[in-house]
Amino acid sequence: QVQLVESGGGLVQAGGSLRLSCAATLSILSVNAMAWYRQTPGKQRELVASISRRGWTNYADSVQGRFSISRDNGKSTVYLQMNSLKPADTAVYYCNVGLADGLTVYWGQGTQVTVSS
Repeated sequence: QVQLVESGGGLVQAGGSLRLSCAATLSILSVNAMAWYRQTPGKQRELVASISRRGWTNYADSVQGRFSISRDNGKSTVYLQMNSLKPADTAVYYCNVGLADGLTVYWGQGTQVTVSS
């Protein structure tokens, strides 16, 4: 079955950088879009960044200019480069993949990102 394996989370000081990776056991040809979400206790999961099948990207206002989403089709992997990290970025980050059928969605297991002051 399809599996999304996330890595790259950790602890970093404010102003630092991290790169999250999400490797999918899935052909890129089956994918409509890939995205990263994040969630903190007591809050809804929010969209951080997305990239379409054609490579178009979209970002939450809170991360615009600091985060960058990209993908490696050959590896079926999506990345989230996070720069100028803030304590408010602290959350569990989840990889999301939506299939071209517009109905099927897969989620990664989540990776913790903690940004200290």
